Amino acid sequence: MIDIRKIREDFEDTAAALARRGVEKEKVAAAKALDEKRRALVGETETLKARRNAASKDIGRIAKEGGDIAAAKEEMRKVGDRIAEIDRELAEVEHGLRDALLSIPNIPAPEIPTGMDSSANVVVRTVGEWKDPSFEILDHIKIGAKLGIFDFPRGVKLTGTGFPIILGKGAKLQRALIQYMLDVHCDRQGYTEMLPPFVVNTESMTGTGQLPKFAEDLYHCEIDDFWLIPTAEVPVTNFHRDDILAAKDLPVKLTAYTPCFRREAGSAGKMTRGMLRVHQFDKVEMVNFVHPDKSFEQLETLVGEAEDILKSLGLHYRVLQLCSGDMGFSAAKCYDLELWAPAEKQWLEVSSCSCFTDYQARRLNCRFRDTDGKTKLVHTLNGSGVALPRLVVALLEQCQNADGSVTVPEVLRPYMGGIEKLEPSEGT
Repeated sequence: MIDIRKIREDFEDTAAALARRGVEKEKVAAAKALDEKRRALVGETETLKARRNAASKDIGRIAKEGGDIAAAKEEMRKVGDRIAEIDRELAEVEHGLRDALLSIPNIPAPEIPTGMDSSANVVVRTVGEWKDPSFEILDHIKIGAKLGIFDFPRGVKLTGTGFPIILGKGAKLQRALIQYMLDVHCDRQGYTEMLPPFVVNTESMTGTGQLPKFAEDLYHCEIDDFWLIPTAEVPVTNFHRDDILAAKDLPVKLTAYTPCFRREAGSAGKMTRGMLRVHQFDKVEMVNFVHPDKSFEQLETLVGEAEDILKSLGLHYRVLQLCSGDMGFSAAKCYDLELWAPAEKQWLEVSSCSCFTDYQARRLNCRFRDTDGKTKLVHTLNGSGVALPRLVVALLEQCQNADGSVTVPEVLRPYMGGIEKLEPSEGT
């Protein structure tokens, strides 16, 4: 969450910055009012406690001298009652202030474009070229049927819509992509691999900003109050919750493969065919804990690390800088990586790389001890390296051949047992 001091000390500029994200000024003003009330209550109770402490000494002295202390004791009883009343009121105000701050997104970096939706996003670069071949490219559902690698109806039978089954060489391809990405991140880019839990508690979901804002998009196990993770960002970032890192160890770079689970409530009418929007999918995630002075510089590095995957696979993609209104709730600056899907005739997002400044760290109480000896909040970043469903869609379509086969990118062949092409099943 944002620092309340920004609202308290620089209200107009903070409200104006948040307005770029569609946050109404009244919402920021409500948080400011709660903070003012909290500070007033704290001031009053401190004054009353000081008065009670001084009166206790006077009462003791008067009693020792044989004087009448009944009136003084009655007055102190009233003071004690008021302190107890303030404590109850203060607890309510502090709870309300925390809820108010949790509902306010991060302040956007000043250099990002202003806009309320994707129409204001800016294409930073496009990598590779695409020229439609002489044959008709089949979409991933049709080519998947020819290759025998998807079974959507049985996924519906087992669970429901949005839970596909991947079969045979398709499953092998998925596994190869995961292993390849982890190897690149760990062996070439300096990441440490984690295998975290796939369910987390409410505190973890709150720490990275999924709660309370996105509760309806998450799968909740009510009996245990556990949540199925929507991204490995949640357990990996919470790994350093309540920790104090050493400045010399920054940046800390962690990566993890996990399945991800998203209800995608309210997504009806969006592209939901086949693998385009699913409720369970695989993803490799990168998380960075960095010095505040280097966080935006590190974001550029993080984007490059995700791009390395797409470049090495030989795929045509582009990088977008997201506008203020299209970023994730916790992000201050964000880039999306999108792959071209020629049969779908659209760009498909496969990674979002975000700098959260100290927004997550304040929720997580994740700090570092700087070289001056002072303890400060770290800055956190994360990016997918990358999400699998749409990567597979784009790969099947971009690497498709006229005979219905799909060429396996060269870097994946060692992970595929030397297979160079995915061939159509007999009779298809």
